[in-house]
Amino acid sequence: MTTDADLANKPVDALDAGEAKAELQRLADAIAEADRLYHVEDAPVLTDPEYDALRRRNEAIESRFPELKREDSPSERVAPGPAEGFAKVRHARPMLSLANAFDDEDVREFERRVRRFLSLGEGDEVALVAEPKIDGLSASLRYVDGRLQVGATRGDGTEGENITRNLQTLDDIPGTLPAGVPEILEVRGEVYMTKDDFVALNDRQAKTGAKIFANPRNAAAGSLRQLDPSITASRPLRFFAYSWGEVSEDFADTHWGFLERLTGWGFRTNPLARLCSTVDEALEVYADIGRRRASLPYDIDGVVYKVNRLDWQQRLGMVSRAPRWAIAHKFKAEQAETVLNAIEIQVGRTGALTPVARLEPVKVGGVTVSNATLHNEDEIRRKDIRVGDTVVIQRAGDVIPQVVRVVLEKRPAGSAEYVFPETCPECGSDAVRPEGEAIRRCTGGLVCPAQAVERLKHFVSRDAFDIEGLGAKQVEAFYADGLIRRPGDIFRLKRHRETLVGEKGTKAVSTDNLLAAIENRRTIGLDRFVYALGIRQVGQATARLLAINYGTLEALRTAMAAAHDPESEAYADLVNIDQIGSSVAQDLTDFFAEAHNREVLDDLAAELTIEPFAAPVATDSPVAGKTVVFTGTLTRVGRNEAKARAEGLGAKVAGSVSKKTDYVVVGADAGSKAAKAEALGVRMLTEDEWFALIGD
Repeated sequence: MTTDADLANKPVDALDAGEAKAELQRLADAIAEADRLYHVEDAPVLTDPEYDALRRRNEAIESRFPELKREDSPSERVAPGPAEGFAKVRHARPMLSLANAFDDEDVREFERRVRRFLSLGEGDEVALVAEPKIDGLSASLRYVDGRLQVGATRGDGTEGENITRNLQTLDDIPGTLPAGVPEILEVRGEVYMTKDDFVALNDRQAKTGAKIFANPRNAAAGSLRQLDPSITASRPLRFFAYSWGEVSEDFADTHWGFLERLTGWGFRTNPLARLCSTVDEALEVYADIGRRRASLPYDIDGVVYKVNRLDWQQRLGMVSRAPRWAIAHKFKAEQAETVLNAIEIQVGRTGALTPVARLEPVKVGGVTVSNATLHNEDEIRRKDIRVGDTVVIQRAGDVIPQVVRVVLEKRPAGSAEYVFPETCPECGSDAVRPEGEAIRRCTGGLVCPAQAVERLKHFVSRDAFDIEGLGAKQVEAFYADGLIRRPGDIFRLKRHRETLVGEKGTKAVSTDNLLAAIENRRTIGLDRFVYALGIRQVGQATARLLAINYGTLEALRTAMAAAHDPESEAYADLVNIDQIGSSVAQDLTDFFAEAHNREVLDDLAAELTIEPFAAPVATDSPVAGKTVVFTGTLTRVGRNEAKARAEGLGAKVAGSVSKKTDYVVVGADAGSKAAKAEALGVRMLTEDEWFALIGD
């Protein structure tokens, strides 16, 4: 029998579908926790190389098994949402993350992908701008008529925190810009702290008995998120500008030209940035910066390469998580030895049992590490990890650390092999591993308090109902006191006001603020509501797809009930939604078929107003809301570019033809899709007719 540890080390090309599904589950869980600790808590516990390796394996499996792609896939996410305490800002253009390269060949493949996407010849120059990747906190500055109007953090890439007053205290950020700038200009960059300033700040903190920061990045993030701007003003924060968001008019033809404009407008850009005419020149810049890394006054964790021509950037566009026209070339990992003091088992909302290593605190890459995820029981068995072992920890950045290996020569005498529990540590129910999966799960379901509590935490999380003042600790306390058992109980907490104020000793003002926050969330959009339900494999991207395609909760429930029959038309419609395969469809239909879940939905429907989903429509687009299928070989652009352009105009790109398809764009050597379109009477367009329709 294949173990989880064997599976984790099995080449992607050798995985079967069941093994791939199990690996994607493990990877999604590990990466989600890494993102939460890094972006929300500012208290990372993993490693960059491990984190990057997890993402790389996830993307490779998704590429080989696209039908298994999870809708809570790490490739669909940027980072967790804003922290509590600041108003939210919705970015006019998403602030996405970057794909990573780990060696020179990855960078060369990036350049080849650009060439393929743009259909360039070998003789066409692809100039790149190489810039140091600053290890700080991303921020966006929105100027209107030359004045700073709003400053925000990245947040989840769509919504960030409004930290305008804090950013206004930075000397590197101009409050007004000179004449001639665009009417609307969003400048994006990195807030950071130099190494010397970090040491000096920690010295001052120590003298006053205040918090000591683990590294400059954490210090910068903590300083920028102060509710009192005077505290931020007292901290030595700096800002490098490197990108833009919404802009009301063209400002340059190249990225290098944009950096020069930024300098002229009063912003600091990184002096180590270089314009490179070839990928070889860009790699030379990476090597040079790597040699100088230790002597730089600030922390960096790699070099970013960006396609220089802005018209090419526009054509390349974005994937779900990152721009196609940029990539981060990361530096190698740092390692350290420490002792593994204990292995604890955490139970998640889906019942997954995740082992966590509790470590003797050790500094790795400038960060104090005390925890590491061990993924699953097979990972522990493969590496023969035992309590009391000296282990090598690896990290290169502020992400969850990896246990690279055990130092066997330092293993204490009499150590015992770790035995993974076969019962849930929270409720005592059997913990089983479904065939073909790597994760052991508690079978207790709603009987298991850990699962119930974790599901309630998810329900009120920032990307779901986002109820201010109702965090993890409050959910745990209310559950322990019997005040909430299922989501609808949250909206009946007002009945227990006297209990909360009296017996629980909560201040009346705090209680009333919480109850008011709950009342303010009685109206919610369908996509956020579906995500809040915590359906397995249904992340934000899938929840949005479901909302777009079904519109209302009533329509969704009706469709899912019908789709429980895999031979039904409703099931065919479900799996025809781009990025929803049979695995996700199974979890969806199973959820809506469960009687208890239907009771929860009925209960919530009685308490809430769930708004129908209204997708934004590009009013000047003739294909907005239309379903388009591309088939055959396109000659004017590559298939991926054509799909990206259609989606940018508000069209839905489907992988197969059905009676609901509006257009089939037929290229050379078209096959069965064209034949099916003709049989169904779907309108077929040549490539030229398609571009004429969309105005290109």
